[in-house]
Amino acid sequence: MLADPPPPPPAITFIPCEEHFRPVLPTIEGNVDYLTLREQLTFIDQLLREAGLERDFLRRSLAHWVHRLHHGQLEALQLSGEEHAAVITLEELRSDKQQKRFQEHSVRALRCNLVRTLLGGSYRDFAARLADSPLLQWFCRIGELERVKVPAKSTLQRYANWLPEVEMRALIGGLLRQAGAPKVQGAQVLALEAPLDFSTLFLDTTCLQADIHFPTDGVLLRDGVISLMQSVALIRRHGLKSRMEEPKTFIKRINRLSIEMTHTRRKKESQKERKRVLRLMKKEVAVVRGHAQRYRALLEEQWPATDWTRPQAEQVLRRLDAVLETLPAAVQQAHERIIGERPVPNGTKILSLFEPDLHVIVRGKAGAEVEFGNLLVLGEQADGLIVDWELFQERVPADAGLVRGSVERVENALKMPLRSLVADRGFDSKANVQWLEARGTYAALCPRQPQALREAMKEARFAQAQGRRAQTEARVAIFKNEFQGRPMRAEGFAHRELQVAWGVLTHDLWVLARKLHAQGQARAQAEAPPRQRAA
Repeated sequence: MLADPPPPPPAITFIPCEEHFRPVLPTIEGNVDYLTLREQLTFIDQLLREAGLERDFLRRSLAHWVHRLHHGQLEALQLSGEEHAAVITLEELRSDKQQKRFQEHSVRALRCNLVRTLLGGSYRDFAARLADSPLLQWFCRIGELERVKVPAKSTLQRYANWLPEVEMRALIGGLLRQAGAPKVQGAQVLALEAPLDFSTLFLDTTCLQADIHFPTDGVLLRDGVISLMQSVALIRRHGLKSRMEEPKTFIKRINRLSIEMTHTRRKKESQKERKRVLRLMKKEVAVVRGHAQRYRALLEEQWPATDWTRPQAEQVLRRLDAVLETLPAAVQQAHERIIGERPVPNGTKILSLFEPDLHVIVRGKAGAEVEFGNLLVLGEQADGLIVDWELFQERVPADAGLVRGSVERVENALKMPLRSLVADRGFDSKANVQWLEARGTYAALCPRQPQALREAMKEARFAQAQGRRAQTEARVAIFKNEFQGRPMRAEGFAHRELQVAWGVLTHDLWVLARKLHAQGQARAQAEAPPRQRAA
């Protein structure tokens, strides 16, 4: 017999909450950068409220966490690092008091993530800046009259994972639909002078590079030894010990061998020297793995003798297991490349012991012939709003294979057909052109053959579209450098994918805020007296 389906989660109605009185911001003169940031955050605050984005985020947060609590995916929801009332169970969440508290944290999660993505930096740096800035406290709604309670870095990290990427994609889709909604009774939803045009998609790809060392064989082995010995040292500090040399001794030796491996290229018979140093490194790795495996078994059996809880012990065990599982393959890879002098295919290369979902991406660009990370496809509309994105985990597809998926995602999100698609020559193929033309979409794909390109440029519509496409390269650079960090700090593919979604939301709000600012300036200039307008 088939098992009965699980009962649906209990319905929890959204409770309208009164906004706390926020202190008036101080008057600052003579600092253009501060005034620009203040104006941007003011417009973004207006968009969050008028577009209903904040309310939509609250509803999605309630539905997501209630579902997880109801299906036993977690026992309780930890909101912050407070000592008292820091967690909420499903039964407690049903009470009005706890639900209001949860909704307040949801609002802070949305606003803290937006401003942290806009400003960049680590959780620790942002926590310190938030405690010191009345402007950021005002925007994040933590600046109350009687007290200012600033979230710590651990709470900010929980906020970064508040909603999954699927929910964030739906949230951004709602914002984009409102930006393109027509005027009702002479007013647009987002107070834009005219609805934005989403009929044309400008598509491009890039590599979202991971924060890793350049993946040389000696560096991989050194990182594995250091990680294992740091975990062993942590276990020893908490009371479990077995006879061995001090962990620092192994770290010191592997560092010396790594430096020696770097300088072998300057010696005679450099290949022979590399083989000699690698053999010494392999011996060191074998000894370290033995110690780490013994301490792992010791922690598994005797963890109650430490001051750790079981989840804390499991965290250390997972850290050991991840390196112990990958390190033998890294040793074999180094043996093949240095001692065997045989190439290793890119598809099987280990680029990092801690990031398994990375790929070698060869794009042949100046200053970045080879990149290590994940392929990211971005699509923007005419005003610069990012309307489509996808980060690839397991494969690096050719650009020509991305057209259909991107068009279908955009049309599903915006609930409207695309009239034209503009992309570079990497996306061009006969199948793509035929598919786009069959569905009534103008294919402004740059041809691969120079003669075909010269013929296509004689058409005014194609030439105009390709001229505008040059701005997409700049949009990709702005998004990567200003909204993803240099380098991207998120670890693990799921966290990188989620950070991309937060970057898209922040970027689009930033673009809309700049558009509202430009409209206000143009309106003020038009209403000014003729003498002031001339000045």
